[in-house]
Amino acid sequence: MGLPFLHELNPLIRFFMRYYRTKRYKTSPHTPLRIPLNECKVALITTAGFFLDGQDPFEKNDCTYREIPNSIETQELMGGHKSSAYDERGIETDPNLAFPLDRCRELEAEDKIGSLNRRHFSFMGSITKPKPLIERTAPEVAQMLKSDDVDVAFLTPV
Repeated sequence: MGLPFLHELNPLIRFFMRYYRTKRYKTSPHTPLRIPLNECKVALITTAGFFLDGQDPFEKNDCTYREIPNSIETQELMGGHKSSAYDERGIETDPNLAFPLDRCRELEAEDKIGSLNRRHFSFMGSITKPKPLIERTAPEVAQMLKSDDVDVAFLTPV
């Protein structure tokens, strides 16, 4: 199970991928790391649409987010990504493929990263109308990470 070639996808998905209007930005939010990684507080952000029992599942084109506490076990994560072009089988077997919390805990234990933040965030992927995400929810999460004194946000796009 790997990434398919474009010609292997069904015609509707090929059409969507070929003609979907993307945006190009002249600036980047990249900020050079100013302290060693083994001193950084790290938060995870995924677009796998993960949520927990008791949280609302994601809807198609959902620009909201779900807060994922650092204390959860990765097998508690429920998949909610909605796209006919997305195969969830891999992350159903191992959520770390899209939300590497267990791997980051290992890095923390080995002093490769300073610490993990108390919370992480999950968004939906395949959002075709991202304006509310860009204007409201992503800045809201960025502000929460800033208030948590997070140094590094590790994004796993799906």
